[in-house]
Amino acid sequence: MSFLVTPRQFLHRAEFYQQLAQLTAAGLGVVSGLEQLKRHPPSRSFRAPIQHLLDRLAQGHTLAGALQSPDPWLPEFDVALIDAGERSGRLDGCFRLLAHYYNDQARLRKQMISQMLYPVGLIHMAALVFWVVLPFARSQFHDSLLLLVLKAALALAPLYLVTALILFATQSRHGERWRGLIESLVHWIPLLGAARKALALARLSAALEALISAGVTILPAWDLAANACGSPAMRRVVASLQPGMIAGLTPAEAIRTRSHFPDLFTNLYSSGELSGKLDETLSRLYAHYQEEGTLKLQAFAQWLPRLLYGIVAAVIAYSIIQFWTGYFNQIATLTGGF
Repeated sequence: MSFLVTPRQFLHRAEFYQQLAQLTAAGLGVVSGLEQLKRHPPSRSFRAPIQHLLDRLAQGHTLAGALQSPDPWLPEFDVALIDAGERSGRLDGCFRLLAHYYNDQARLRKQMISQMLYPVGLIHMAALVFWVVLPFARSQFHDSLLLLVLKAALALAPLYLVTALILFATQSRHGERWRGLIESLVHWIPLLGAARKALALARLSAALEALISAGVTILPAWDLAANACGSPAMRRVVASLQPGMIAGLTPAEAIRTRSHFPDLFTNLYSSGELSGKLDETLSRLYAHYQEEGTLKLQAFAQWLPRLLYGIVAAVIAYSIIQFWTGYFNQIATLTGGF
């Protein structure tokens, strides 16, 4: 598993699901579709997992069962949707939904990276000017240029270290407790916290719709969907609802007792439950929260680089003022205050 999931990897996964959707919709079986993808994969790195998947299918496993292993290849959300699609006979629809989801993720990450390039380049340019060029000029080219470059690199080292720690901490392969801690910290970050919660509700809605359409009874469906949504906080909230639902409360009544679910979600879910059109309601909830989460992530991707740019600009302005203040003080000292 790579240290960082890149936009290219998301695009490869989206292409994998898109091809599977097209092949299964055309009437090919899953095994035939996977064999075709093994011959022409989105990336060479897909060949080994696809072969492992084919081996497990040949042993008699279902597709979802073949995907579940001690070293999982795909996230829980993917496996839960595929399981539901397999049970309901709607695998092609689930594959299309996953392809759309990963295309969105790739686009958002590309946007974030492209907008971060300028402030990151500005930080390195400022470090080069204020820790290498100016000290070298002030020393009348007597200082060691290599030593100045090393000092600049050491000054930037904490920034690299913090970035690496953030990337490592936010990887999904960590345990439940660690991911819960990170989620609770991210919750307080403007836009990002709200975006993550909206996307978790979108994944919960999508998984619930697929599971209910597959004929899974409501209590196991909620439990499976909570596990698939990728949010430890959501998982804890749904687990706390189980005793009430076992005692006779409907899910609509149970979720009204928790502030974690927005009014829109609880109202629409209640309407769908009463009208018997819960699958349609959950599809609308997925579309709504997916769009809301995506828009908030886009806003975060736009404002974070601007914030960094403002900080860098303030540091550069402060350094310039300090430089010229020191320069004029030196002149005043040499001229005796005249």
